[in-house]
Amino acid sequence: MSTHVSLLTAINAESHIHLIVGSGSLAANRCSQSLAVGASPVLLAPATAELHYTLQKRLDDGQIRWVQEDFQESHLLTVGRTEVNHVVDAVFVTSGSSADDLGSRISSLCKRHRIPINVVDAPHLCSFTLLSTHADGPLQIGVTTNGRGCKLASRIRREIAASLPHNLGSACTRLGDVRRTIQEEDRLLHLAHADRSDDVDDSVDQPATFNKLVTEADLDAAKNRRMRWLSQICEYWPLKRLAAITDEDVATILQSYEATTPPELATTPTLVNGHSRKGRIILAGSGPGHPDLLTRATHKAIQSADLILADKLVPSGVLDLIPRRTPVQIARKFPGNADAAQNELQEMAIAAVREGKTVLRLKQGDPYIYGRGGEEVEYFRNNGLGDRVLVLPGVTSALSAPLFASIPSTQRDVADQVLICTGTGKKGKPPAPPEYTPTRTVVFLMALHRIEGLIGELTQHLETEYTAPQSQKEDGSENAAQDARVTPRRPLWPKNTPCAVIERASCPDQRVIRTTLAAVAEAIEQEGSRPPGLLVVGRACEFLNKLPSDRAWSVEEGFNGLDISDGLDLDLGAA
Repeated sequence: MSTHVSLLTAINAESHIHLIVGSGSLAANRCSQSLAVGASPVLLAPATAELHYTLQKRLDDGQIRWVQEDFQESHLLTVGRTEVNHVVDAVFVTSGSSADDLGSRISSLCKRHRIPINVVDAPHLCSFTLLSTHADGPLQIGVTTNGRGCKLASRIRREIAASLPHNLGSACTRLGDVRRTIQEEDRLLHLAHADRSDDVDDSVDQPATFNKLVTEADLDAAKNRRMRWLSQICEYWPLKRLAAITDEDVATILQSYEATTPPELATTPTLVNGHSRKGRIILAGSGPGHPDLLTRATHKAIQSADLILADKLVPSGVLDLIPRRTPVQIARKFPGNADAAQNELQEMAIAAVREGKTVLRLKQGDPYIYGRGGEEVEYFRNNGLGDRVLVLPGVTSALSAPLFASIPSTQRDVADQVLICTGTGKKGKPPAPPEYTPTRTVVFLMALHRIEGLIGELTQHLETEYTAPQSQKEDGSENAAQDARVTPRRPLWPKNTPCAVIERASCPDQRVIRTTLAAVAEAIEQEGSRPPGLLVVGRACEFLNKLPSDRAWSVEEGFNGLDISDGLDLDLGAA
């Protein structure tokens, strides 16, 4: 059974004319809603009607106008704004019953004149419905059940609003001001040329190019680094952190990396019992996302650290475990400045260790699985702090994300080996593509931003793989035909190979896209990006979840959770 869904929109109703039919409490509510968004409500009810006391007060205050007549079609075309030839902008029918045909008649006329119409308790007569909304400054959140139960929508809306951090609306205002400041400054400096990739509207996820690498040669993109950094903050920072954003944070956002130096830390050594304490650095993996997947060692490090330097991909559920007393610095990494941000955090770590502090470098996944953990250990060793470094493992998403997507990376008679690869090499150089092995599962990290290039490399031979025939090499001939080249030996991946895109694994907004190599690029383009994500390729992807033959891809939303005691009666004391 298919479910009807509506196109949710946000309408700028300032100066609109709303015709409200009725005189009771619901009419009063509709008038309040219209006034709240800057519209002008016109009440339509007979002169003999008894007005709700709220309507009477608004009428006495001059906030609404009362047309004391029974409804006529002419009202739709005469009480509106001059600039739209006096046609009303919307109609709300708040009175009537199923026994009369007033709502049906008004609905029919409105639809004929293409006027939005809402009729109480009659979804089939409405061209639009009002959502149960929560407002906090410029932030508005709406919930609808599409006529299936307004009370339930109200309950859901309250639950969502209660889960949001305080002052999130103020953060929206502040970040919006920062965005406009950056745009204006870049315009004045002739820096904002044609890169408008950060202006995607609110109705979609991030574009597939959100984490596209910015090379040193890509000057136009580099010039817009502050706008890119702002976009990364909005995507990766925990909501609690965004809600608490300060003027100092804003100043940091507006800084350009050419002139940026790491924030200064206190220079007073930490004392324990009157003696200087020896500082240390802990590199720890925070797992794929869910805080329950932290190791106990990493959780202890979070609770005891004097300073936490976190990568931007560490999810909010983990950051929420950090004590409020502990300073936190989130890496200012975005495509194109990863090295600068990395150096910034490393210098901050060294400064704090030399003050006798315990510094936790908190990374996603495992520090040594594409986490640059080895580079950091080497850096600290080169700066004389090799004996102060402790590395703690973490659950890598390369192995846990497939599990959460019901993909057994190894499976008898299907996959007997697992290969973990990066989709993007150093400085953006594509790595050597792995050869096709029917019984292999390959997990690609940092690959979705260049998915088209990766799929091409897997399914086609690279130009650099072709070699000239041995005879041509010996006689030096340059006239050999193109097709005389020796075909590379690397087995290519069939385009019908099953694959899966797994995004934000183990987080509440986890998403899995099941498809094939032939369709995965189009799927990501259509569905958008929800970083961080990875690509799993191989027959194991369809062992437990086969893609329907009539579909190019399927999308699964949400994470089932890790409450192992749910529904179980565990007597832990009986052992």
